[in-house]
Amino acid sequence: MAKKRAAVSMQRNLWLVVSFGVLLCVLALLRIHSHQSPPELLRNPEPPFVGIPKIAFLFLARGHLPLDFIWHCFFQNADVERFSIYIHSAPGFVFNKATTRSPFFHGRQLNNSIQVAWGESSMIKAERLLLGEALEDPANQRFVLLSDSCVPLYNFSFTYKYLLSSSKSFVDSFLNTKESRYNPKMSPTITQEKWRKGSQWITLVREHARVAVADDVIFPLFRKYCKRRPALDIDKMKNMKPVVQKEHNCIPDEHYIQTLLSISKLDDELERRTLTYTAWNVSSTQMDRQNWHPVTFKYADASPHHINEIKNIGHVYYPTEYRNEWCKSNATLVPCFLFARKFSQGAAMRLLSEGLVGPFDAATLLTSSS
Repeated sequence: MAKKRAAVSMQRNLWLVVSFGVLLCVLALLRIHSHQSPPELLRNPEPPFVGIPKIAFLFLARGHLPLDFIWHCFFQNADVERFSIYIHSAPGFVFNKATTRSPFFHGRQLNNSIQVAWGESSMIKAERLLLGEALEDPANQRFVLLSDSCVPLYNFSFTYKYLLSSSKSFVDSFLNTKESRYNPKMSPTITQEKWRKGSQWITLVREHARVAVADDVIFPLFRKYCKRRPALDIDKMKNMKPVVQKEHNCIPDEHYIQTLLSISKLDDELERRTLTYTAWNVSSTQMDRQNWHPVTFKYADASPHHINEIKNIGHVYYPTEYRNEWCKSNATLVPCFLFARKFSQGAAMRLLSEGLVGPFDAATLLTSSS
């Protein structure tokens, strides 16, 4: 009898051990799945906004805003109920009478800003902090990311109507190219098929901004695996093995939003272009591509002829996809760019002195329907 009870007890203990082991395996699988499941559009949509929608202007600054004077002119004739301003600057930097010439920027800095380094994930974090702060105001329905060297090309009224006329985000989004190094260690959460590249200077609708702020899956992977390769000496590269030259090189802010929205199955909700014009010192050789950087507009570069050429751009060609992107709003062709960078103080001053940033000239609008 004692042996029978012992056998029953042993079977019961064995069953408990097996059951506990199976439970641990299930929990482990659920945990892995939770970390690898791509984010989707939030399932708890906000109630429809009733009221006057705002444009949230999000400035990424290293310190002060050197072009605050041109933005002051941009905002001074606007209805204050139609815009809001947020600035991510160096930790501890305060915008007041001593640091800015425009009262529009007084006290608009984030109090939780971080130290940002170019080409690192801290840039993404700063963008997410700006979006998170702006989302606190339910009236903010469009979110425009700008650098401290950006200038507006049109007045506020036209910019406002342009942005509110589209229900899509403006995100320059390329398919994967050889120049946009994909790190296989991101798989399977981020597949090469969903890997995207584009401009950092984006404009998001509110739902897409919420996706970016709520993301706790893709950003950690970027922070771990998407890193900028240290600058290489061009002379030394000539004698370097090809495998070293092609070593993984990832600029996080050129990939994060594009890849996140692609994984979230939101490609169809994008105008696949940026609203910020940038001129590049494009090198003619493959070797020198490491030195590409935005051209800075000086006083001489901000001539009426040059600025009007930018305003009259109506389409953008993407050679990696053989794609010609015509710029449209409600099936009507419109100018591609609302902003431009990188402008020196002298160039921005010329825009004002020659009246180049003023009321929109209807004659420049391409009114042909697509």
